[in-house]
Amino acid sequence: MKPVIALVGRPNVGKSTLFNRLTKSRDAIVSDYAGLTRDRHYGQGRQGKLEYIVIDTGGFEPDASQGIFREMAKQTRQAVAEADVVVFVVDARDGLSAQDHEISNYLRRLSKPCLLVANKAEGMQAGAQLSEFYELGLGEVYPVSAAHGQGVRGLVELALEPLQLPEPEEEVPELEDEALRPIKLALAGRPNAGKSTLINTWLGEERLVAFDMPGTTRDAISVPFERNGQKFELIDTAGLRRKGKVFQAIEKFSVVKTLQAIESANVVVLLIDATEGVTDQDAHIAGYVLESGRAVVLAVNKWDAVDDYQRQLVERSIENRLAFLKFAAVHFISATKRQGLGPLWASIAQAHKAATCKMPTPVLTRVLLESLQFQTPKKVGAYRPKMRYAHQGGMNPPLIVIHGNSLELVTDAYRRFLEGRFRKEFNLVGTPLRIEFKTSHNPYADKSR
Repeated sequence: MKPVIALVGRPNVGKSTLFNRLTKSRDAIVSDYAGLTRDRHYGQGRQGKLEYIVIDTGGFEPDASQGIFREMAKQTRQAVAEADVVVFVVDARDGLSAQDHEISNYLRRLSKPCLLVANKAEGMQAGAQLSEFYELGLGEVYPVSAAHGQGVRGLVELALEPLQLPEPEEEVPELEDEALRPIKLALAGRPNAGKSTLINTWLGEERLVAFDMPGTTRDAISVPFERNGQKFELIDTAGLRRKGKVFQAIEKFSVVKTLQAIESANVVVLLIDATEGVTDQDAHIAGYVLESGRAVVLAVNKWDAVDDYQRQLVERSIENRLAFLKFAAVHFISATKRQGLGPLWASIAQAHKAATCKMPTPVLTRVLLESLQFQTPKKVGAYRPKMRYAHQGGMNPPLIVIHGNSLELVTDAYRRFLEGRFRKEFNLVGTPLRIEFKTSHNPYADKSR
C-alpha cells in the first residue's frame, strides 16, 4: 500500500501549489484567490523509488456549522482520516492566525503523525521570523517554498520517515492491456445540474462537495471507481456557463479544465436539469462534446421534481434543440433517489463499446457496395463520385475512410445516408461517426502528351 499524505490548512496558504509540486503535475488549479479548492483532490507522487499518494483539500474551518464551508470541512476530515501523515500548511508571510489555532487544536486531538510546514518562506530566516508558529504546539516548523521548490524534497523525506516503509523491490514493467485500462467517464453540464450528487450516489459516500449553489465545483476532480469488474475514472467537472456570465478569472480556469476533461474522456455523460429544461448552454456543451468526438449519453436529472406537463416540454426540447445527438441514448434519472441509474450504466457501456468498435475492412467494403446498389451518389456536372472500398481509420470516435474517384463531389445528404448504413451494421449507439473521403490521384494527369 502506498502511504497517503494529506495537505491541510486555511484558505490560500499554497496547498494546491504544494500538491502540484509533490505530484509533478498541474492537476490542481492555482490562483491568488482564497477558497478555490473545495473537493478532495488525489494525486500520485514519487521520490526516488518511493511512491506515495497526496490529497489536496479545501480551506479548513473545523468549527464551520453551515453552508459550503461545512461541506468543505467534512471533505478535509475525511482526507485526514484516510491519511498516514498530515502536512499542516501555514503562511509564513501572513503569520499566525486564529484559524491556524483552531486547525492545530483539531489535529492535536488526533493520534496521527503531523508536520507543521510554513509555506512561502523563500528569502526568510528560519529562526526569528517563524518562531510564532511554535505556539501551535505541533513541534518543529519546516520552512518551504512550494512555488520555488525549496525544501519540498526534504519535506517528503520527513513525511515518509516515521512510516518506516520497506525498500521497494525492482519490478519488471509489464505492458498494460488496453482492455484493462479504466474507462474515463466525464460528467458535464451547467452549474447545479447535479453532477457531484450523481458521483456521490454512485460511490455511496460524500466524496465530492454537493451543495445547492451554482459553481460549487471549480476543478475537474478524478475519482477511481469499479463496477462489475470494470474500472472507471469518474471525472466531475465544473458547470459551464455562457461566456457573458464568466466574470472571475478563476471561473475561466475552471472552464479550461472542464473542456480538457471532456477532450480526454472516453465517454461523457451530459447532465441536464429537468427543472430548467434544455437551454442554449446545454446545446453549446453538447456541440463541444460532439466536436471533440467523445461518446455521449444524455441524462436528465431531477426527473422526480417535475410534473407530467414539464416532462413533455423537456422531451420535446431534447428532440428539437439536441437533434444533432440523435445517436445518443437518453435517460431520465434522479441522482438523489437513485432512480434510473441501472439503465444509464448500460448505455455508458454500450457507448464505450461503440466508440472503440473494430470494423473489419471486408465488412466495411461490403456495406459500402450494398449502399451504392441501394442508392448511388448524386451526379455533379459531368462527374459522378465513384467509391471503391472502405477501411477503418481510427477509434474513439470511429473513423471510416472511403477511397475512390471524384469523392470531393459527395453531398452532405449522401454522407448522412452512408453514416446511417454503417451505424446500423455495427450498432454504433452513443458515439459520433466520422467519414473521410480520399480521392485517388491520377499519375498521368499532370503529364503532357
